[in-house]
Amino acid sequence: MNEPTRIAPGMLAIGVGCRSGIGADDIVALVRRAIERAAAAGRVTETPGRAGRAALFTAVEKQGEAGLREAAVQLAMPLVFLPQAALVGFADKAETRSERVVQLFGVPSLAETAALAGAGLGAELIVPRLSAGGVTCAIAALPIKRGETP
Repeated sequence: MNEPTRIAPGMLAIGVGCRSGIGADDIVALVRRAIERAAAAGRVTETPGRAGRAALFTAVEKQGEAGLREAAVQLAMPLVFLPQAALVGFADKAETRSERVVQLFGVPSLAETAALAGAGLGAELIVPRLSAGGVTCAIAALPIKRGETP
């Protein structure tokens, strides 16, 4: 499941963080809520997972989380584990901050930095961190150029 480390233009990079042992249903619910917000902002025109237009990104330290792996299967999205260096490279673009996440991962928001790192240079957050039930989620994408459709 460790597929591409960057998304293609027009795709969504969905950053996810979670407490240890969180189940897939909680992760899936929050990811879907974030996608709904992206759709409301005009950044999603079709179901991202089924159309291959999104991927999930998180920290390499989360590789043992069965809930994340199962959520990726349910959402039909690749799951990419990013090294800390990739996350730190986007820390200055995070909009939210958790001192706990800073202590654990060295970045202000795991979800936001994973989304931004997954989207790559020039990415922007289109859905800042959402949090519910021990799960965090954020969505980033490359800016849409004039005349392009999401």
